[in-house]
Amino acid sequence: MKKDKMYAYRFLKPILGSIYRFYYNPKIIGKENIPIDGPILIVGNHKHIMDQCSAIISTKRPIHYMAKKEYFDGKFAWFFKMVGCIPVDRSIKDKEATKKALEVLENGFALGLFPEGTRNKTDKFLLPFKYGAVSMAKKTDAYLVPFGVTGDYKFRSHNLVMRFGKPFKVQGDLKSANERLEKEVGNLMKKNLQ
Repeated sequence: MKKDKMYAYRFLKPILGSIYRFYYNPKIIGKENIPIDGPILIVGNHKHIMDQCSAIISTKRPIHYMAKKEYFDGKFAWFFKMVGCIPVDRSIKDKEATKKALEVLENGFALGLFPEGTRNKTDKFLLPFKYGAVSMAKKTDAYLVPFGVTGDYKFRSHNLVMRFGKPFKVQGDLKSANERLEKEVGNLMKKNLQ
């Protein structure tokens, strides 16, 4: 399998990861569930702009994140490009972004995305999951690695938790797989809150 040559990611991760750990004090549970090789999609709920950081510090594998294209229009565009993010135009069915994401998986790498499609700023526990994650997992025979994140992003937080569940592959139709994924993410969130 090819090596994921994300040199900037590998260089910046120890530095930024240490700062993130110190500042937010996240509790990571179940990171041993993340496969050490092969194509995987790391997917879960989305409550805060920093959610991906807890996933990033949970594995030695670089994670290519799908991110809204607006991040690539601002002054930090260079950063998102350097760390392997894939821009997504959410106003259309962005086939180019999907193609790049599938290439990541076809090469045996890790892809991160949020099936809710956007940050959940409502009072709903979860927003309805879109089908992108399960569709890409099925096309590439990749594992889905669900996570649930709960808590507050505050200095030295006492309740910020990311919990990973067991990886699974899509079997059968996409509707059933998407329902399973949404249920597993919800259950992981509930466990955090117990």
